[in-house]
Amino acid sequence: MKIGKPDRFFHVILNSIADGVFTTDNEGKITFINKAGQEITGFLNEEAIGRYCFDIFRADICQTRCALKETLNTKKEITNLPVTILNKEGRKVPISISTAVLKDERGQVIGGVETFRDLSAIEELKKELAEKYTLGDIISKNHLMHDIFNILPDVAESDSTVLLQGASGTGKELFAKAIHHLSRRKTKPFIKVNCGALPDTLLESELFGYLKGAFTDAKKDKPGRFALANGGTLFLDEVGDMSPSLQVKLLRVLQEKEYEPLGSASPRKTDVRIIAATNKDLSRLMEEGKFREDLFYRLHVVKIELPLLSQRKEDLPLLIDSFIKKLNAKMGKQITGVSDQALRLLLQYDYPGNVRELENILEHAFVLCRGNLIDQDCLPKELTGDQTGIVPSSPADDKNPLEQAEAKVIEQALKKFGGDRTKAANELDIGRTTLWRKMKKYRLA
Repeated sequence: MKIGKPDRFFHVILNSIADGVFTTDNEGKITFINKAGQEITGFLNEEAIGRYCFDIFRADICQTRCALKETLNTKKEITNLPVTILNKEGRKVPISISTAVLKDERGQVIGGVETFRDLSAIEELKKELAEKYTLGDIISKNHLMHDIFNILPDVAESDSTVLLQGASGTGKELFAKAIHHLSRRKTKPFIKVNCGALPDTLLESELFGYLKGAFTDAKKDKPGRFALANGGTLFLDEVGDMSPSLQVKLLRVLQEKEYEPLGSASPRKTDVRIIAATNKDLSRLMEEGKFREDLFYRLHVVKIELPLLSQRKEDLPLLIDSFIKKLNAKMGKQITGVSDQALRLLLQYDYPGNVRELENILEHAFVLCRGNLIDQDCLPKELTGDQTGIVPSSPADDKNPLEQAEAKVIEQALKKFGGDRTKAANELDIGRTTLWRKMKKYRLA
């Protein structure tokens, strides 16, 4: 077969498929483009033939990494690489591309072939699903999280103090920011203070500020976080670590809306909305005399309990996809996802460090990943080894990873309601018949 003059069968076959296909010679000039390729790029056959592929494709990787050129140089195929092209009208089109070399009957390389699939419909669907399952930077389709999503606008609309209770890594700061951005204070500052990271004297000056001469090194006035957050929101992280003496001063601010900078003889008024967070049980600390009862009830006006990641395993595919996009942008890679084996391990792990640990695991995998897909070899040993935290095998282990996640959620709902299928179906927002069918499928009945 001579390149540039495909026989009629070759022509008919390639024009009958839905994916775009073009071939090039060894210089990268297009020798053939099928009908689907013309529709996706917007360029007609006569406009494309004889031109370099980057003139037609105008992909986001053309200047940095030409996939077809890489294949011609290395003789290695590339499969399902996601890229974005500009069509003839200048519209961005998301596609996935695969490349291979073309050889003649003597085995000599005479050019390359690239197939590409329009992902526009899939990306639109992903965008629609993302909007359904997100609140700000928080991603979830878990019912416990959506219960919080549903009340968050009402919580934000009020000016009441909020207490976010949850283990480390559950996203307390993300929720605090979401409340701020949904509130009337969204154009004002959002200021964070970690109450557990500073000793008493430093924390007091950070919160309330000081005047020049208040102590030896006070060379000039310094505004505290209450002053910096005026009109906005002050996020007090790890408030359970605050000392009894500072608890008294915080209580005064909450009660009287005023504070005194160090070295000041007169109080300052403040207009700040307080959102506090803790990974400790404040009720228990209060009973032990380590946390003031009056402050506890001032902070406890609206309490939001954040679930562990192990309680929302169905969110893992969404979170993994989100972190992969974030890490691709941060590290300049083009990783498309995780292998089935890696996903199975990620779904089985219990994440004592919650969402933050998942992000760290994926960043670890990005460092070690040399291809476009994260495999189990890229994961930390606590996931791949026989470590505590890995869930024992279940009846659904012979299913694909997403089915495993669904089976796990159904199993948890049934356990929660003591096997009551009606209540479990309502909890999962599916019909009883659907629940029964899935129980049979996953051998849970």
